[in-house]
Amino acid sequence: MQPLDWIILTTTLLFIVLYGSWKTRGSKNVTDFIKGGSQAKWWTIGLSVMATQASAITFLSTPGQAFHDGMGFVQFYFGLPIAMVIICLVFIPIYHRLKVFTAYEYLESRFDLKTRSLTAILFLIQRGLAAGITIFAPAIILSAVLGWNLITLNIIIGFLVIIYTVTGGTRAVSVTQKQQMAVIFTGMFIAFFIILSKLPDGITFKKALDIAGASGKMNILDFSFNLENRYTFWSGIIGGSFLALSYFGTDQSQVQRYLSGKSMKEMQLGLIFNGLLKVPMQFFILLVGVMVFVFYQFQATPINFNPEAKRVVENSSYAEDYSQLEATHLQIEAEKKTLQLQQAANPVSLMDIERIAELENLDKNLRDEAKVIISRAGEETTIKVETNDKDYVFIHFILNNLPKGLIGLLLAVILSAAMSSTASELNALASTTAIDLYKRNVTEMKSDKHYVAMTKWFTLLWGVLAIIVACVANLFDNLIQLVNIIGSIFYGNVLGIFLLAFFIKFVRSNAVFIAALITQVIIFLIYYFAIYQFEQLGEKPYISFLWLNLIGCAIVMLLAFIIQIFTPNKEPVVRT
Repeated sequence: MQPLDWIILTTTLLFIVLYGSWKTRGSKNVTDFIKGGSQAKWWTIGLSVMATQASAITFLSTPGQAFHDGMGFVQFYFGLPIAMVIICLVFIPIYHRLKVFTAYEYLESRFDLKTRSLTAILFLIQRGLAAGITIFAPAIILSAVLGWNLITLNIIIGFLVIIYTVTGGTRAVSVTQKQQMAVIFTGMFIAFFIILSKLPDGITFKKALDIAGASGKMNILDFSFNLENRYTFWSGIIGGSFLALSYFGTDQSQVQRYLSGKSMKEMQLGLIFNGLLKVPMQFFILLVGVMVFVFYQFQATPINFNPEAKRVVENSSYAEDYSQLEATHLQIEAEKKTLQLQQAANPVSLMDIERIAELENLDKNLRDEAKVIISRAGEETTIKVETNDKDYVFIHFILNNLPKGLIGLLLAVILSAAMSSTASELNALASTTAIDLYKRNVTEMKSDKHYVAMTKWFTLLWGVLAIIVACVANLFDNLIQLVNIIGSIFYGNVLGIFLLAFFIKFVRSNAVFIAALITQVIIFLIYYFAIYQFEQLGEKPYISFLWLNLIGCAIVMLLAFIIQIFTPNKEPVVRT
């Protein structure tokens, strides 16, 4: 990195932190600190909701996902617009009418304190882990690529977020997220057009799409009913809808974003705005990854993009085997480059297209063999190294191909996204701890000033815990999938509890509480035996993790219904 990159990176991050702290100083009461004074406009809500979900993982992992597997990942988001409409029609009117500070307050009015507390605790567990990952993800990648100290990076990112989140609460998060989204959109559009400008003469955008299509990267829709396929139209529409309903409707990190709205209409417009923009945004980020793939059809690439992996192999007895794979990989790339240039200059040849597809498969097999060697080298040298390099593709392109100044901007994009999501998560974790657990179990009423102070202390506590999780975490597979897997393990159960509360008045609190505990154990077992064990062996799991959202929701509702039928109705029905 050049001095100009450091100046742009440092200036951007410091501006966001200082602006957020200054703009939202002086939050004196709980409404101001937790709900931002209930003054947010719809565009602020929409951008804040989007920024909370669009973590650094999105901008590091998604282009790499497209580079390796193509555009099919966009199907994961197909259920999101459906979920936005349902939340606007069902969830928001109830939350607004009851004037709740957290989503889980409603559950006590419908069921009882123990159900509210259990659901809040499930949220705190999964979101606490996710907060650590959102810090850890960019830190470990930047550490590996730039040689920065990993622990120091974790602490810096976490500390910057803690400063303005503790200072200004929800309003600080919302205000800074507008600046962060501006940086993110600017950086990604600049990166996209630079990629196109760096393609060889004669390779237009249309021809670039043809090249990507010939390699299977433009296969967007998969209508198969194969449950083993991770991303299909049906898993996106059904499993994705349940995941989005759970995330945006019951996860306090998102609920808190729209509870800050000035009115119910502003809240609903903010979510509709997010629903309309989110899928195109993810499509564009994936398209950036596909264009990076096309760019590397004409440029040499490492056989594995993780630089740490190469360093580990070179210090092992597998160095010669790895070098041979690299040599073969370079030969394949040279032949592919020749064929791609011929394709661009001449009418499409079916024989050439078939040969390109064949070379692509050969190269994929070589990359898989390289991963095996990296894993063995790691065992030999007792250095744990990530073999999956999806998260390193885009950062490799940024550092090796962008002009000075823009490298700093793109790194600011990645760190801004990390700060944005982490701030939302810490804000929500602190609010849930203060309102659902601490305040509810304090026997005597305290002043607003006391609860604001406690929420700030809880923000600091969760920030420190997130940094600790980040410092001890380990990468596996693809980071964006890891966050979604953690969510899917918990979200279906939580969504089922809320759906029971909204629609099944027959079911009472004890039945829901018991059903939720049993369901969470069942989901852990399903994930471990039907998904995790197979992925560890490099085999396809029985089902995609997305289906856990539907399964968890269905099990908790069914169990609660059955338990209630066989339980004497001693509890009063609470109507809300």
